[in-house]
Amino acid sequence: MMKSLRMSALAAVLMATTSVAAMAEVVYHRGNAADPETLDQHKTSTVYEAHILRDLYEGLVAYGADGKVIPGVATDWAVSDDGTTYTFTLRDDAKWSNGDPVVAGDFVYSLKRIMSPETGAKYANVLYPILNAEAVNKGEKPVEELGVKAIDDHTLEISLASATPYFIDLLGHQTGLPVHPASVEKFGTDFVKPGNIVTNGAFTLTEFIPNAHVKAEKNPNFHGAADVAIDTVYYYPTEDRGAALRRFQAGELHTNNDAPTEQVDFMRKELGDQFHVAPYLGTYYYALNHEDEVLSNPDVRQALSMAIDREFLADEIWGSTMVAGYSFVPPGIGNYGEPAFADYKDMSIIDREDKAIELLTKAGYGPDNPITLTINYNTSENHKNTAVAIADMWKPLGVEVEMINTDTKTHYAMLRDRGDFDVARAGWIGDYSDPQNFLFMVESDNDGFNYARYNNPEYDKLMDDAAATVDLEKRADMLKQAEAIFMRDLPFIPLMYYGSMNLVSDKVAGFEDNLLNIHPSRWMSISE
Repeated sequence: MMKSLRMSALAAVLMATTSVAAMAEVVYHRGNAADPETLDQHKTSTVYEAHILRDLYEGLVAYGADGKVIPGVATDWAVSDDGTTYTFTLRDDAKWSNGDPVVAGDFVYSLKRIMSPETGAKYANVLYPILNAEAVNKGEKPVEELGVKAIDDHTLEISLASATPYFIDLLGHQTGLPVHPASVEKFGTDFVKPGNIVTNGAFTLTEFIPNAHVKAEKNPNFHGAADVAIDTVYYYPTEDRGAALRRFQAGELHTNNDAPTEQVDFMRKELGDQFHVAPYLGTYYYALNHEDEVLSNPDVRQALSMAIDREFLADEIWGSTMVAGYSFVPPGIGNYGEPAFADYKDMSIIDREDKAIELLTKAGYGPDNPITLTINYNTSENHKNTAVAIADMWKPLGVEVEMINTDTKTHYAMLRDRGDFDVARAGWIGDYSDPQNFLFMVESDNDGFNYARYNNPEYDKLMDDAAATVDLEKRADMLKQAEAIFMRDLPFIPLMYYGSMNLVSDKVAGFEDNLLNIHPSRWMSISE
C-alpha cells in the first residue's frame, strides 16, 4: 500500500513537472537588421518591416518555410480564360486577433486604402496591375472604380487591367496584407500602436520600443495557432553586425538576418553550419542624383561606373558573399533571359579606368579640376567599407569623396522624401521573380523608389508597353530594351548581386534558406 502511495506521489510530481515544461513559454529572439520606420503595411518599403508584418498579418496568400507562395486567407482561386479576373475563396476559420471574422470586405477595404491618394502609400504601384489602380492612386478616378469587389463574405473578385503572369506572387508582398477596417476607422494612423492594433497573422503586436525591440505574441485566434510553436517573438534592430554576432555567440539571439562580412572566415570556422550563405534575389547599387549639375552628364556617370572594381568589392569587402553585378536585373530571374549587361563587363579594370579618365577629361574634369561628391550610406561596417573602397577607386579619376552616414531609417526617409544627395547606397530585394519588379523603380512617376529622379519618356513607354503585353517572350524583349536604356543612362550604378547571410542557432528548427530570404516565425521552433 505504501509503495503504491509513493508511486502515485512520484507520478503526480512527474506529471506536474511535465505539465510545467509543456507550458513553458517559448521565446524567439530574432535579430532584424534595422528598426521599422512604420508597421503600416500600406506605407512600408523595407524588408526589415516586411519580416515583422508577415508575422503579424496573413494575406490572401502567404509564404511557406521554403519561401514559396502558399494559400493564406484564400484557400484557392480561379482565373478567367483571358487571365484578367481572379476569384478567391476565403477560408471560413480566418479571424482577427480580436475574434472578428476575416471577410472579403476587409480585403476590398484594404486594397482601396492603399490605392487612395490620401494614404500616400509609396509602394502602391506594386499593385497597379489591378484594374484602374493607377488611375485611382493618381486621383484620376474615384476609389469605387478599383477592380475589386466582395461577392460575399467568403468570395473576393479582383479584376486586372491585363493578364499579369506574376499576380499571385505579387499578392505575397506586404502591401497585399489586409488591415482591420474598424481599427483604422477608429484610430486612424495610430491603428498600428500596441493596444490599438488588430492583426490576423500568427502573432500580434504587444510592444514597440524604438531602438530596443518589437515584441509580438502568439495570436490564439489565428487559424493555424495549434501548429505555431513559438509564444513570443522579440525583434531586435541589429544595424551593428559585429555586435549582433557577439550577441549571437552569447546566446542572446537565436537568429540574425545579416552578418559582418569582415568576419566571414571567422564565422565559417567558428560557427560552422550556424552561418548560412545562400543565393538571394537582389541587387546592391548606388543611386546617382540626375538633378545634380555634375551627375547630369552621362559621361560622368559612365566613368564613375566603369572605374569600380566590382570583383574586389564582392570578394575582398564582402568575403565572397556577393557576386559582381553588371546589370540591374539579377541573372536567373523568372520571365526573362540574360540581363542587359554593361558593355564594359568583360574589359579589364585597367582598360576601364583608362576609358573612365578619357570620359571625364572629355567632360572637363580631372585632377586639375576635380569633382567633389558625397556618398550617403546607412549604418553598417559593410556599407562603410564599400564606400571607402569606391572612393579609393575614384581617386585616380580626380574625384574627391565625402561620406555621410546615418541610421537606416533616416537614410531611406531621406531618399524617399527627395532629400539632397549626390550618390547614395541602396539595395533592392525582389518581391517576386520578375524583371518588372526591378525596372519599375526608375519609372518617372515612381516617387517612392526613383531616388535618382530619372525621367526618360522612352523608358517609361517601354515599361507601359510591356505591362500591356500578354506574350511573355515579347514582354521580356521590351523589358530588356528598357534595361539597356537603364544601363546607358545609369540612374543607379549596379554593384553586386546579393547573397543572403543568416546566423541560425542550432537550437532553431524550421529555418530554410530560400531565394527570397523570407522566414516567417510561424514555421520555427526553439529547443533550449
